[in-house]
Amino acid sequence: MSPSLSILAAVVAVALVSFAVFATRHGAPRDADAERKGSRFLLGVGDLLVHWFMWALGPAERALAGAGATPDHLNALGLTAGALSGVLIGTGRLEAGGWAILLAGACDVLDGRLARASGVASLYGKFIDSTLDRFVETFAFLGFAAYFAARPWGPLVVASGLAGSLLVSYAQARGETVGVVGSGGLMQRAERLALQIFGCLFDPPLSRALGWSAGSVLFWVLAAIAVGALGTAVHRTIFIARRLRAR
Repeated sequence: MSPSLSILAAVVAVALVSFAVFATRHGAPRDADAERKGSRFLLGVGDLLVHWFMWALGPAERALAGAGATPDHLNALGLTAGALSGVLIGTGRLEAGGWAILLAGACDVLDGRLARASGVASLYGKFIDSTLDRFVETFAFLGFAAYFAARPWGPLVVASGLAGSLLVSYAQARGETVGVVGSGGLMQRAERLALQIFGCLFDPPLSRALGWSAGSVLFWVLAAIAVGALGTAVHRTIFIARRLRAR
């Protein structure tokens, strides 16, 4: 077993044990922040995973608060990790790129929680957080574009995934400016991040096990993201348009 696969297996094992502990501890406690935001991961089917992830991040959140870290520190770290993910993926180091995406995603969660816990949540924070999320996602897709540049249909799949991802966010943001909350849908940011991380981390072992060329599993994961994101963008657009017309 390669070192990278050994590390991945160890992390998965620790995550499974952690999830089992969480699920049996006081009936799987609900995270107040996730409840307030109305998180609906995988249309609600994966809500338990959201609350487990928040619970698992608890020690890191408390350690950062104790060390005097600020939301801006986490924003900077997340942006750096996002840019690094694009470089790593574009140069063929998918597993390392997947860990970088995971780090960027964790920073995205922690910065908002830290801001609310310390009482410094603001419109500035809301703006910079959501805007930097788009930068991070774009960096990753630029890496995918470089990686799949020579693969048939690769550029189209990557471009569709990026376009769909940005349209999902734009539809919601534009809806909020006219007074309609247009969140929801199958392929929100959390789902896209989870699939990107899964594709990067598991492509090497799964592609080898299936006898496929390197990148094949990731390619189909990105295709699923593209279809789901474009569908979610259409869903949000129709939902918001109907609410506005009804007025």
